[in-house]
Amino acid sequence: MHRWRIGLRPAPALVARLTGTARAGARLVRRVPAPWRYVIGLFLGAKVLLTLLGLLVLHAWDGVPGAPPPDETLMWAQQREISGHRWISFWFAWDALLYLRLSELPLTGPWRDFGFPLLYPFLARPVGALLGGDNALALLLISNVAFLLTLWYGYRLAELLLGGVDAARRFTRYLVLLPTAFLFQAALTESLFVCLALAAFYHAEQRRWLLVGVLGYFLAMSRSVGLLVALPLALVLLRQHDWRLGPRALLGYLRIGWPLLLLPAGWFTFMAFCRWKGGDWFAYQHAQETGWGIEVQNPVPVLLNGLAGEPRDAARVWFAVAVLAVLVAGFRRRELAYLVYGVLMVLVPLSMGPPVYKSLLRYLLAAFPVALVLARWARHASVDVWLTAALAVVQGALFVLWLSYWTHMII
Repeated sequence: MHRWRIGLRPAPALVARLTGTARAGARLVRRVPAPWRYVIGLFLGAKVLLTLLGLLVLHAWDGVPGAPPPDETLMWAQQREISGHRWISFWFAWDALLYLRLSELPLTGPWRDFGFPLLYPFLARPVGALLGGDNALALLLISNVAFLLTLWYGYRLAELLLGGVDAARRFTRYLVLLPTAFLFQAALTESLFVCLALAAFYHAEQRRWLLVGVLGYFLAMSRSVGLLVALPLALVLLRQHDWRLGPRALLGYLRIGWPLLLLPAGWFTFMAFCRWKGGDWFAYQHAQETGWGIEVQNPVPVLLNGLAGEPRDAARVWFAVAVLAVLVAGFRRRELAYLVYGVLMVLVPLSMGPPVYKSLLRYLLAAFPVALVLARWARHASVDVWLTAALAVVQGALFVLWLSYWTHMII
């Protein structure tokens, strides 16, 4: 009995030590600014839920006859070469594998791959070097850090545009719940592009135009449509000065908003790379035409033809129609810049012609103003709950398609 009591004596000290650690942890959490606490929680929640769902679905899919489909068997094998951990490898599909290749190609010698802007894969080069040469992990790290920053900038921008903490939280939550928002975590350009776009708009609203120009420079280097974001950013500048026009006003706009010229400079930098390595300023355009049959055309007939086309294409184009409808229905004069931005993110991909149907759901993810409209519509708790549930179901279904190797429905 005496030995039993001696064995129990350290217990109060251990409890006190654990309690002290817990209290220190709680104090540390309280020191984190409120927006960051919410954003980090949302990021980690999305990461854990999608990872668990992904592993569960892939385990259930194993051994199913015809899985993966014959035209995606090679991609499945390439995923396994990237990592033996499925929670890493399933984030690499189609374009992600091309980005990985671009991040590993030597810069010396001939260069023949001009079909993609190079900011994302080139960022993976120094990050991969820090990770021991693992460029695949570097691509995922860049995407996920950009996703976290996307949520933070989205939170701060929504505070300015919608007013209040509750609206900002709804907006960031809807960003995570957009139908293909799981692609923010994939080895693709979506999170980097949307992060840079949100950051540019946020700092434009803060009138930090030089920073807007720097962000816009990299935005234009991340995807071809980034060049056109100069237009809605210019509309923010006009609104801030009450839409005044005239020679004196235009000179004032040029003096303040000249950094917007850095957006076309960003795309010109990529064109200069094409000229340097391929001898052709328009190597990107020619690669798109040759590799994917993409030709710039009127997006309206492309949209209408898609609606009347085969069922999978029609389903994807209906998503584009829904995005346009939400943007127009939620339009407010003060947010004209965001309406224009959202419409560009729909119509510019459609202007590439029928080949875009396969990737349309992915491209629509860039239209973040949809989440602004939804956040405003969901002011009432009951609407918020039903809308959250509906978006979660739609995204879950599309994520299962992604995991089931039917990625050409999405990418």
